[in-house]
Amino acid sequence: MGSDYYETLEINRNAADADIKKAYRRLALKFHPSSNRETGSAEIFSQLGEAYDVLSDPCKKATYDKFGEEGLKGGIPPECGSSGAWSSKYAYHGNPDKTFRQFFGGNNPFTDFYINDAPLQFGGLQLIEVKTQDSHIERDLHLSLDDLFHGCTKKIKISRRVMNEDGCTSSIKDKILTIDVERGWKEGTRITFPKEGDQGPNSIPADIVFIVRQKSHPLFVRQQNDLIYKAQISLEMALTGFSVEVETLDGRLLTIPINDIVHPAYKKVVTGEGMPLSKDPSQRGNLIITFDVQFPEKLSTERRQLIKQALTFKP
Repeated sequence: MGSDYYETLEINRNAADADIKKAYRRLALKFHPSSNRETGSAEIFSQLGEAYDVLSDPCKKATYDKFGEEGLKGGIPPECGSSGAWSSKYAYHGNPDKTFRQFFGGNNPFTDFYINDAPLQFGGLQLIEVKTQDSHIERDLHLSLDDLFHGCTKKIKISRRVMNEDGCTSSIKDKILTIDVERGWKEGTRITFPKEGDQGPNSIPADIVFIVRQKSHPLFVRQQNDLIYKAQISLEMALTGFSVEVETLDGRLLTIPINDIVHPAYKKVVTGEGMPLSKDPSQRGNLIITFDVQFPEKLSTERRQLIKQALTFKP
């Protein structure tokens, strides 16, 4: 009686290609002579190689399914085939290690065998894998100054390749990553999602790293934990005093009196009205007000004289 390749691989005749691969993977590892010293394991390993060699090839499999081992190894007569000629006879090359290496890849197929990131063990033999992780993937996370002041939650959809249950094929699937933005995060803050990159049979998925990029704001410029606000004032205001109104990021309106003479290097520091500190959001940086003094474009002779008199200091 001829060999039953389906029985050898412990699958039924309706098995899909993925089932054939999965069955061969499991049994070839079990009966490989390097890991199984029991009597008869080498013969079983050879039978597995031949069964997989036939059933993994669509043409060989179709011939075997229709004409059995005799038709496969003896050739198909013209009246049975469609080409009008005898089909070629099949003969297994007789090297199950070759089939094993072609299936797993590489001259040392045991280097890539891991289950749940732990090395496979066959009897007393532990197989050590050198498994590398793909380089991390960086993506920019653009956030407004308001996002970084108040904190928020961002949901980002990624598409990545994931391995199917058969362990051999893969498909593209979407996944939602959730980022809880903390108050006070700075430009360049990195958020890492370990092993969320593309999956592969012989590698560790890459980490995905999101890097905070702060959007510009119409009123404030951020410097570390401080907020810089520039007020435009007239020369008269710079010399005689005034008040500045600033609407804060949390919606309050601050009225800040300026009683000093505003010279080119002058700054007004309002303590505790800047950005929250990321390590302690109850503490905040400062609001620093700078000034852009608008000088008059023209002065009449009379006004020039009045200004001269006003600025003439007598001891």
